[in-house]
Amino acid sequence: MKRFRRCILFFIAGGLLVCILGALISALSNRGLPSVPASLDVMTDLDKARLAEALHLKQLLGAEIWPGLGEADIPVLLWNRGFSFLVNFPAAPDGWEEVAGDSFLEQAYYRQPTDDHQNFAVEVGGQWVASLGTKWETDAFMMEMFQDVLPPVIEDIFPYRLLILPSEVQITGVLHESFHVYQMQVAPERLVAAEDSHQSGDPYWQVDEAMHAEWEREIHLLRQALESGSDQQAAEYVRQFLEARQERRSAHSLSSEFIIFEQAFEWEEGLAKYVELESWRRAYESGGGYVPVSGMEEDPEFKVYRTFKQRWSQELSQMERQANQAGDTRFYYTGMAQAKLLDRLMPDWKTRILGEVLWLDRLLAEAISPQ
Repeated sequence: MKRFRRCILFFIAGGLLVCILGALISALSNRGLPSVPASLDVMTDLDKARLAEALHLKQLLGAEIWPGLGEADIPVLLWNRGFSFLVNFPAAPDGWEEVAGDSFLEQAYYRQPTDDHQNFAVEVGGQWVASLGTKWETDAFMMEMFQDVLPPVIEDIFPYRLLILPSEVQITGVLHESFHVYQMQVAPERLVAAEDSHQSGDPYWQVDEAMHAEWEREIHLLRQALESGSDQQAAEYVRQFLEARQERRSAHSLSSEFIIFEQAFEWEEGLAKYVELESWRRAYESGGGYVPVSGMEEDPEFKVYRTFKQRWSQELSQMERQANQAGDTRFYYTGMAQAKLLDRLMPDWKTRILGEVLWLDRLLAEAISPQ
């Protein structure tokens, strides 16, 4: 009995020691977290390097990622909680000022106090630009979100380092938002219509809770199709996915407005998510043929795109989790997945999806239909 008690005490003491060591390591790790920029009214060197890398990626691999994207003229608005910065813009729009004594890629850039935080395509001075928060702002948002809900003691030792995203997320995020601008340039009426369909959102999500089980099946079939070893097997899973989607819509008597809500969101955000991940994949699979811009070697969060496989696995897992979660993020993933499957089953699909009034699931149905 005494021996048993000693064993129990040993395991308890060992567990406490592990917890204490883990807390100390976590607290020390938190000391190395990215610090607040010394000044919010100029772009930091890392801001510039990451943005230059995004533009470099778009220029060199853009044509492979999406026809026409590489040469498209797309200014970028990068914002933090204090200021917004406008680059690749011909002159300072009304309400903006040139950042004196500083430049981006040897060109003037402009700023104004940030009054509207948006990650999307926004109109500035009569021109559409890709808007995105800085990496520091995104990381800070994630950390502050946890700090707001954690109790005081845990707040000090929580491993915030786990929340810091690789710089590739920021870099490819610029291409995600740039693609929205490209959609506006090439298919403005369709993007406006997709935005207008958002008004169906509130009533749609009231109905959605009853569809979670069906969504689980649809999304699982999409993942199985993506991971299939042959085109024939992928096409069979796509057929099952489309059947399951039709059954869900029929079983719940979805109106045409709700169906278009799904399709339009997959077209709008799913395609942008596809461009985001495809740009990462292309850089990773270049076999060293793609070389990042000078200055990225100073970025401790940049992995030279080597973590793509890990990211892809995380994204697929995240896609499956969306089945039981309300919110537009689900369609980012289901649209992206359908786009990847079209790469496999209908290689020329990109020449049609912006020019014709087509939805991704309709193109997939065409791709697997008998010729």
